[in-house]
Amino acid sequence: MKVGFKLFASLTDLLPPERDGNRVELDLEEGTTIADVIARFRVPERSAHLVLVNGLFIPREARASRRLAEHDELAVWPPIAGG
Repeated sequence: MKVGFKLFASLTDLLPPERDGNRVELDLEEGTTIADVIARFRVPERSAHLVLVNGLFIPREARASRRLAEHDELAVWPPIAGG
């Protein structure tokens, strides 16, 4: 199944060089979870602060059980401080 995956801010460097900006299209097996994708790209758990699937927030405790579906868009942001 095809899934879009975006990493933002400092996490963008974890994507492969052939990425399209901060996005890659993944070909995943059925049953792949959010946690599986985060681990595949070696995103540190503490750095996966804000996680959205199709624009909907996924809490930390749901990421290991939330399976992705065809054409989902998974986006991950690190904690960001500002002033």
